Amino acid sequence: MTVPGLAAESPNGLGRMYRRSLSADPSVPSITTVIAQQPLDLDGWRSYMAARHLADHPELRTALDSPARIRQLVRTAVDASEEYARAAAQRGDRVHAFAEQLALRELGRAHQLAEARDLLRSHGEEGFAVSVERWWESFGVEPIAAEQTVWNTSLGYAGTLDLVARINGRICLVDYKTKGTTRDGRVKPPDEKVAMQLVAGMKAEESVLDPAAGEWEPWKYGEDPLLIAVAVGETEFAAVRVNPEVRRHHWVTFCGLRRVWEARVEVAAAGRTLLPLPPPPPPRVQLTSEPLPTTPPPSVETVGD
Repeated sequence: MTVPGLAAESPNGLGRMYRRSLSADPSVPSITTVIAQQPLDLDGWRSYMAARHLADHPELRTALDSPARIRQLVRTAVDASEEYARAAAQRGDRVHAFAEQLALRELGRAHQLAEARDLLRSHGEEGFAVSVERWWESFGVEPIAAEQTVWNTSLGYAGTLDLVARINGRICLVDYKTKGTTRDGRVKPPDEKVAMQLVAGMKAEESVLDPAAGEWEPWKYGEDPLLIAVAVGETEFAAVRVNPEVRRHHWVTFCGLRRVWEARVEVAAAGRTLLPLPPPPPPRVQLTSEPLPTTPPPSVETVGD
């Protein structure tokens, strides 16, 4: 089950970090924070959302003759693109919460599945809940653990897996990705970076037992699980698996990104990167003890010549 207290945002702006217990300080980065060290260009998407908002604005035609009004509309378009991103993240949280509550119900534990569905319905997002349920039914999911927090001491990272389950007799690590829908009603596929996220989860060494006391046990499900990403859309779901042949490459990349994160921490601790540089002082005039040479005035005779 989700343990929000084990994860916290780093005070130095270096991403999300995990702690060993609810009373300990955060000490290792999250899996997603490590992966975020890899450049990810969202400028194109944000630019498109801002441009679309501006093009659809009802006041655009009347504002064309007013540069000040155009600048104001551009500002609102930029704000709108940021709001789109926030709304998408919040929607993802609601869908993940529903999937977690569904797993808890199937595990025979206390759950709030009805409340999670009502929350999605209140935002006009119940289609996502239906897609999650269809995925469970189609694949015959047998849950083992939901929102399982795991830890790797050797490399130094932690994370939370959306679902550990048994499907067709095979242990599976599952990650949900809430995705939009194409014009023909198909859910968009997950991004390939989900493979690295799942591989890092597979390579965990421990899983949490008691977050308050800081009790952990050896990770039981990292030998050779099936790594599955499920794209959850309003109209359907799409499941993909990570090719076992590429796991090693994603793990090597993840290890490199972990070192990048650590280097950023060291740079931040060293102090300011760029320091002010004033111009050098003007050169000083050197004074000597000998008198300056003088030129004798010309004689009268020579002036007239």
